[in-house]
Amino acid sequence: MSFDLQENEKLSPRWRILTCVVMVVGFSILGLITRIAYDNTPPIPGRVVDPEGRVLFTREKVIQGQGVFLKNNLMEHGTLWGHGAYLGPDYSATHLHEQTLALQQLLALKIYGKSFESLNSFEQGSISQEIPKLLKENRYDSETDTLLFRPEEAKTYALSQDFWKHYFTSGEAPGLPKNYISNSEDLEALTSFFAWAAWAAVTNRPGEEFTYTNNFPYDPLAGNTPSSDAYLWSALSLIFILGMTGLVLFTVSKFGLGWGGGVKKRHLCETHLTLPHLTQSQKATGKYFVVVALLFLLQSLMGGALAHYRVDSTFYGLPILDYFPYNLLRTWHLQLSIFWIATAWIAGGLFIAPLLSEKEAKYQKLGVDLLFGALLIVVSGSLAGEYLSSRNVFSGDWWFWFGNQGSEYLDLGRFWQYLLIAGFSFWLFLLYQALKPAFKMPKRRELSLLFFLSAATIPVFYVPAVFYTHETHFTLIDNWRFWIIHLWVEGFFEVFATVLVAIISAQMGIIRAITALRIIYLDAILYLLGGVVGTGHHWYFTGQTNVNMALSACFSAMEVVPLTLLTMEARDFIRLSHTKCAQCGHYMAEKQQWTIYFLISVGMWNFIGAGIFGFLINLPIISYFEVGTNLTPNHGHAAMFGVFGMLALGTTMFCMRSMQEEELWNRTKNFIKVGFWGLNLGMALMVILDLFPSGVLQLWDAMQN
Repeated sequence: MSFDLQENEKLSPRWRILTCVVMVVGFSILGLITRIAYDNTPPIPGRVVDPEGRVLFTREKVIQGQGVFLKNNLMEHGTLWGHGAYLGPDYSATHLHEQTLALQQLLALKIYGKSFESLNSFEQGSISQEIPKLLKENRYDSETDTLLFRPEEAKTYALSQDFWKHYFTSGEAPGLPKNYISNSEDLEALTSFFAWAAWAAVTNRPGEEFTYTNNFPYDPLAGNTPSSDAYLWSALSLIFILGMTGLVLFTVSKFGLGWGGGVKKRHLCETHLTLPHLTQSQKATGKYFVVVALLFLLQSLMGGALAHYRVDSTFYGLPILDYFPYNLLRTWHLQLSIFWIATAWIAGGLFIAPLLSEKEAKYQKLGVDLLFGALLIVVSGSLAGEYLSSRNVFSGDWWFWFGNQGSEYLDLGRFWQYLLIAGFSFWLFLLYQALKPAFKMPKRRELSLLFFLSAATIPVFYVPAVFYTHETHFTLIDNWRFWIIHLWVEGFFEVFATVLVAIISAQMGIIRAITALRIIYLDAILYLLGGVVGTGHHWYFTGQTNVNMALSACFSAMEVVPLTLLTMEARDFIRLSHTKCAQCGHYMAEKQQWTIYFLISVGMWNFIGAGIFGFLINLPIISYFEVGTNLTPNHGHAAMFGVFGMLALGTTMFCMRSMQEEELWNRTKNFIKVGFWGLNLGMALMVILDLFPSGVLQLWDAMQN
C-alpha cells in the first residue's frame, strides 16, 4: 500500500533525536526570553505626580485605560508600540509626538517668552536639545513606586486629555463613528494608558542608553533613534542565515533529501480515491467544506469593505460607519480567515485519518457531526459576540468573556476560546480513534504517529491564548499573543501542513512512505530551528529587553532557510506530480491534478510571502522603521492566504474530488480552473500593485520624516 514502508526501508533514529533536540533547545530559549520579559516589563508606577506632589494618574487608572483600549477594540483600528491595525494612528507614537510639540511651545515660552515658531534657528535648536534630556531622564522611584513628571510634562498631560477627547468624539477618527468613546472617565483612563505607553517608549531603562521599547517609535524630536543593538543584531543575523543556508544546502545535496526520493510503483486502480471506498465519517466531512466556502466568501467581503473604508466611510450614502465600524469589520476579517482555514484542516484531518488506518472507528460519523455542530456554535457565537461588544451591550467585564477581547487575531471572547480549545481537543480524540488501528501496523506506525502528533500541537499550542486577562501588563499580553500568531500559526501550522502534503502525496503514489517521513522530519527541524526562538522578532519594541532582540534576530533569520529550500524542492515536486503508472501509462495524480496545483502554489507563496517578504521585515533595523506600514500586511496576506489559505483550499480540493463522481467533476472542473488562477493572480496583483509599493513608500517616508 502507498503508506507502507518496504522491507528494506528503515528510517534512522537520528531524525527523531535531532527533532527532539531542536524542540527542547528552542523552547528552553523561548522560555528564558519569556521569563526575562516578566522580570523586565516597563514599570507601571503606583502614582504619577507633578513637582507639587499632586497625583496626575495612578497604576489603577493605567490598567483601567488599557481595559478601555481593549474593550473599544482600538488595536483593530490603530497600533500601540507598532502592533495592530493600520487605518488609525500608533497611539503611543502619536501621544509622544504631540507631547514633544507641546513641550516645544512650553519651553519656548518659559525660556524666551514667545512661541517656538517665532524663535530664530539657534534658539529653536537649543529648545530641541532640551526636549530629549527632559523626556529620557528616568525619574521613576521603585522604592516609593512613584514617577515624577516635570512641570512641563504635567502640563502636556493635561493638554493630551483634550487632544484624545477631541479625537474620539469629533468624528475625525477614520473608520470610527462620532462619539465613539464619549464617557469622560473612560477618556481620562485611556489618556493615562497612552501617557504611560509613551513614557515607556521614550524613557531610558535604568543604567542603559535605550528605552523600555528599544527606542521605538522613531521620533528624533523626542530623541528616539535606532539603538546600537538594532544595527548590530541586524548585521550579525545575516551571518546566521548565510551559514545555515550553506549547511542545509550541503546536507540536502549530499544525502539526497527532499521530494526526489523515489516513487512508489503501483497501478492506478489501487488508489483509495474512488467514492465506493469512502467511509461514512469521510462522507460526513462534506458539509465542513461547504462552511469553508461560505466563510471564505464572507471574509473576502469583509476585506473589500475594509479597502472601501480607506476612501469612503459611507456606502452609497448609507451610514454603515454607525453600525459596522472599521475595527469590527477588521476583527471579522481576521477571525473568519482563521475559522475557514482551520475548518478545512479539521475536515481534512478527519478525511485523511481513515486512509491511513483503512478502518472506520465506532461512532466516528456521530463524532464528526457533533464536532460540526460545535464549530457552528463557536463561529456564529463569537462573531455575534464581537458585534454586540461593538454596540456596548455588555456591562462590567462580560465584554472580555463573550464579546471582543481587543487583542488583534485573538479577538473572540474568552468563553469562545475555551470552547474552541475543547473543540480542538475533541477533534484530536476523533483523529486518535481513526488512527488507532494504524498505530498497530509496523509499516504505517510512524507516519500515523507523526500525523497525530502534528495535529496535537494545534490544541496544545493554542492554550497560551488564555494565559492573560485584560488587566495583564501589555508587554505580557503581546508576549502570549505572538505565541499564537507566530508559534501556533507560522510554526506548528507549517509542520502540520507539511504532514498533510506528505500524506496526500504518498496517497497519490507520487512519493514513497520513507520519503514522506524524511520530508516531515527535515521540514520540522528546519521550521522549528528558527521559528520557535524567532517568535521574539515580534517583540523587538514591545517592552522586552535587548536580549530578546539579539536572540530573536539571529534565530528568526534562519526561518528563511527552509523557505529557500522550497525553490530546490519545487522542481522535484512538479516532476513527481507528472509521474506515470508503469503498467497503464496514466498519471498517478491524474484525478488530483488541481490538488497538485494548489500544493505547488503553497510552495510558491511560502517562498515569496513568508520567505522574501517575511525576511524583509525581520531585521531589527528594518522592522524599526517598517512597523505600522503596508509591508506588514503585504507579508501577512501573501503568507497567511498564500500558504495556509492555499493549503486549506488544496485540502478541500483533495477531499471533495475524492467524493465526486466523474460526471459531476466534469461539470465543475472549469470552475476550479477559474478559481485557482483567479485567486493566485488576484493575490499577485494585490501584492504587486498595492501592498508592496505602498509599503515601500511608507517605509521611505518613515525614515525621512
